[in-house]
Amino acid sequence: MKCIRLFLLLLGIAGAVHAQEGPVQQVPQRQPAGNTNSPVIRPDLDSRGGAGNASGANRDSLGLGFERRDDAKDSITISFRYMDSLRSLRLDTSLTDFYPYFSLPARYQFLGNHGSAAYDLAFRPRLQAGFDAGFHAFDIYRLTHADTRFFKTTKPYTTLGYQLAAGKEQMIKVLHTQNPRPWLNVGFDYRLVSAPGYFVTQNNNHNAYRIFSSYQGKRKRYAAYFTLLGNSIKAAENGGMQNDSFLLTPNFERRFTIPVNLGGAPAFQPNPFNASVSTGNLYRDFSVQLRQHYDVGKRDSIIINDSTTEYLFYPRLRFRHTLTYSTQRYEFRDFRADSATYKQWYDTTLNRRVDTLQLIDSWRILHNDFSILQFPDMKNQGQYILAGVRLENMVGQLDTFSRTLSNLVVHGEYHNKTRNRKWDMALSGAIYLSGYNSGDFEARGRLIRFISEQLGALELRADWVNRSPSFLFDRATSFRFRNTGGFNKENTIALEARLEQPKGYLRFANYLVTNYLYFSNYHQTAQYGNVVNLIQVSAMRKFKLYRRWNLYSEVMVQQTDNASPVRVPLVYTRNRVVYENTLFKNLNMAAGLELRYFTPFKGYGYSPVVGQFIPQDTVTLRNLPDIHAYMHFRIKTFTGYLRFENLNAMNFTNGFGFTNNNLAAPLYASPGMVFRFGINWAFVN
Repeated sequence: MKCIRLFLLLLGIAGAVHAQEGPVQQVPQRQPAGNTNSPVIRPDLDSRGGAGNASGANRDSLGLGFERRDDAKDSITISFRYMDSLRSLRLDTSLTDFYPYFSLPARYQFLGNHGSAAYDLAFRPRLQAGFDAGFHAFDIYRLTHADTRFFKTTKPYTTLGYQLAAGKEQMIKVLHTQNPRPWLNVGFDYRLVSAPGYFVTQNNNHNAYRIFSSYQGKRKRYAAYFTLLGNSIKAAENGGMQNDSFLLTPNFERRFTIPVNLGGAPAFQPNPFNASVSTGNLYRDFSVQLRQHYDVGKRDSIIINDSTTEYLFYPRLRFRHTLTYSTQRYEFRDFRADSATYKQWYDTTLNRRVDTLQLIDSWRILHNDFSILQFPDMKNQGQYILAGVRLENMVGQLDTFSRTLSNLVVHGEYHNKTRNRKWDMALSGAIYLSGYNSGDFEARGRLIRFISEQLGALELRADWVNRSPSFLFDRATSFRFRNTGGFNKENTIALEARLEQPKGYLRFANYLVTNYLYFSNYHQTAQYGNVVNLIQVSAMRKFKLYRRWNLYSEVMVQQTDNASPVRVPLVYTRNRVVYENTLFKNLNMAAGLELRYFTPFKGYGYSPVVGQFIPQDTVTLRNLPDIHAYMHFRIKTFTGYLRFENLNAMNFTNGFGFTNNNLAAPLYASPGMVFRFGINWAFVN
């Protein structure tokens, strides 16, 4: 309730003090999953006085002193970039795709309720060496330092987003950024996901916030980047239905009456304002990062006028320090734990028939990184050589004892982006010299060649990562369940080629994973003795069907050894038939049908206590295509979307209804038809 009041208050204040932006320039850009998307703001184009022109020609013709609205006053120039990228990007304005406004990409398979555990249908190995706590089922909902956008804007900019869906589901997004001074940018992100769910004990409530700032000294020798963020994941777990045949029983048409395996409550009613979790996972993390650098090189300046001088600086050497401090807490609790269920699933004996189970791993992590960069060409910051050293310290609280770990890491990088912007090459590596993850290493290479505007750009990537098992596989974790640990390091080679074009892309990838680590059942850890060899081929293309009707088609084919513990569908496809038009000059709309389908495969099961997806050979997911109808529209900076999701659940067997649910995972069902309404509003002060 407090979050809704805060959103309404912000909406009222923003409407009172902000003016809407003028015409919008569409410059679509690819964005990481989960990011907030907003309109691109056009730059000031008035060469006869700009936003400050208040001449008599711009006043009311009656001469009463009233000024006509000048759209240039509401126009800004805004761009952003990521921490380790030199490329400035524009905000996305596309209307055809809903998922940039959602918290999950379309390709993710989740447990049927917004905010529940999820994994990518396209296999992605972990390509990061070093310490890892091991809990990743909810990573897609988290804000991170890596996806932080640092903005540069000429005026304060705000976006407010709100979604409301069936089942009392709601999502709130807020983004604000401004430059109080030309050399200083500040801003914040906030996101709330609240979904009570359709089944017993399925409530999800996630909060995430981020404060970010960037600073560059007037003489451009010193710069700093600051990020403070936090994530709170509250996911009630029910262990799935006791039997999926209940979905076809008329007596269980009201889905919250279906018996479940964990945390069942006879008087359960969905409540979006009850965020408490008596059975489920509570993950919390907090992190603050400060990066500073100071340059040594050649100074220069340009005199703009008598009172204004633009200072330039061409670095030869850069001294960079990055400090990161974070806390992580992973908890599973069940205040109504049934001893028979935990004996069967987790081989754990409780003291009473109905008892309390609580498992907690918590960590405090400090990273200190010092690097030196050398620029062979002073006037090309895209070409540099980096050498650095990092000290990592981790302190864990596990059951009744603590564990102190450390790592010493050296790393280096060579990057060269040519001045003509046709070639971009990067080579990087890191090795863990000593400590808990001693012997881990990363070696990466990337080459991008811009071909032409029509053919696009070709990107080649290669990664070789040797990583220690996640701490969840260590015998010291609170979630060990008699596991002995002692596994070998996981070694992964990833090769990828991608051709990016204006109307789509073509991608090929090959993953070779040795000593693949996984959970073989609800609680037992295992390591695959053979090599996992997986090949992926994917493509996306826009086709013009007729006049304003377009087809956006995406297809992916994956193949691996059937004996491996990796579970993927052979074919995944998503297709959108869209009518796109501009009506009444300002009304942009996109309406159509969306179809998502994957071929039958033995989808992962889910272990709620350890928060892991597990391979299984019992249930084959043979789902109908997911069919959604939608209409998206934008009037200047106001974007709205209406969606009817899961029309495939239509059923006439026992009277008309949307009860033909697809299975999201064994014992977990996707909801029936869901009506979703949302808005996204951008403001310029």
